[in-house]
Amino acid sequence: MNAVNAAGGGLKPKHQRLILVVVALAILIAAALLAIWGLRSQASYFYVPSEMVVSPPDPSQAVRLGGMVRQGSIVTEADGVTIAFVVGDGDATVPVRFKGIVPSLFVEGSGVVAEGKLAADGTFIADNLLAKHDENYVPRELQDMTEHQKDDLAAGVSDLQ
Repeated sequence: MNAVNAAGGGLKPKHQRLILVVVALAILIAAALLAIWGLRSQASYFYVPSEMVVSPPDPSQAVRLGGMVRQGSIVTEADGVTIAFVVGDGDATVPVRFKGIVPSLFVEGSGVVAEGKLAADGTFIADNLLAKHDENYVPRELQDMTEHQKDDLAAGVSDLQ
């Protein structure tokens, strides 16, 4: 018998394992919380126009806006690199401004995902435009639609405004 156990100050192996498990769980939880805290500013929430109109995000919050580009809405501004267009989902529309090079598949009547922030005047200021390498691309929320519904949506978006 060693001196620590003889004095009654030692821990039984069962208690040592319990303490080790508790410490390991505490470290695991701390690591998860640290990762979540570090990534919170990187998260980008996805909105469709009707959600953005009803419950607009904070102007400082980076978000994604997805929907269909309204027919006849793409306008190139005088500087030649800024474009303005309207994104709709059949229920609502949101005006968008983007300064930069647009993807080659970005056209009126097609699906788009714009990353950026909502300005105080209700215009979405996009930092980036995303288009899939497929000309039939639509945002994930609209993928379950039939071809007829997609055609109706594109026609409906052009009728709004």
